[in-house]
Amino acid sequence: MIGVDWGTSSFRAFRLAENGAIRDRREAAEGILQIPQGGFAEALHRRIGAWLADGEDRVLLSGMVGSRQGWVEAPYLPCPAGAEELARALIDVPFAAARVKLVPGLSDVDDAGVPEVMRGEETQIIGALEAIGEAGTVCLPGSHSKWARVSAGRITGYRTHLTGEAFAGLRGHTILGRMMRDGPTDPAAFDRGVMRAGDPGGLLHHLFGVRTLGLTGQLGETESAAYLSGLLIGHELATALPDRGRVHLIGAPELCSLYARAIAARGGTPAIEDSDAAARGLARIGRSIRWS
Repeated sequence: MIGVDWGTSSFRAFRLAENGAIRDRREAAEGILQIPQGGFAEALHRRIGAWLADGEDRVLLSGMVGSRQGWVEAPYLPCPAGAEELARALIDVPFAAARVKLVPGLSDVDDAGVPEVMRGEETQIIGALEAIGEAGTVCLPGSHSKWARVSAGRITGYRTHLTGEAFAGLRGHTILGRMMRDGPTDPAAFDRGVMRAGDPGGLLHHLFGVRTLGLTGQLGETESAAYLSGLLIGHELATALPDRGRVHLIGAPELCSLYARAIAARGGTPAIEDSDAAARGLARIGRSIRWS
């Protein structure tokens, strides 16, 4: 089987053995936003055509390729759900060269009834179930960080934090960015931001402090970005970090390392999981599919 993790900005394909082992892989900076309308079939064939020619005829897709901006929009499956529920809710995708199915993504609602959605993260979580165990908390850092609860092999619910996108927006489009200059990541400034998030005053007040600390010489231009990153992640943890227990981190290694540092500083126990969790999840869901 071929498993494909196709997100907003990147494409990853895995040629999977029957036992889920990764036999080969393809990666490209060709996310769904780079694909012209009507061009998904051609783009997929360009990336995995050699595997298809070698006899592969089953393809399982996950990620933003199933969004409204993607190839085929797949309805969200409500939580709680695990691999078997996702396998039963797969969407067929028209593709001449192989049988193609699409993982639908999951929905939830917060305590006030406001909707939550995810696409792709559910497959990564399914791929990390062996490490998570019977129950646990999972964090997937990113532009829209997800904190999910897992019990008995199923995702029971989750919450989203717009942390990464807020950092990019504040750094690139506000006066705070004018106080910053690229340079080596500053761990001490990051830690300082994480701990500042625990002080009274709230996020909006703390954000203005990024400017005043720079104006008064208490933060250098190469320190301010790390401080801002720590501040935003610290505020995320203030809401999302459980009182006790391990937090399983899935995602880009550098970003997971930052979150692990912040989680440990705030009294949590981080565990960075397999960066190929998406492939493991696709394989696990694939084993529950009736392809014929």
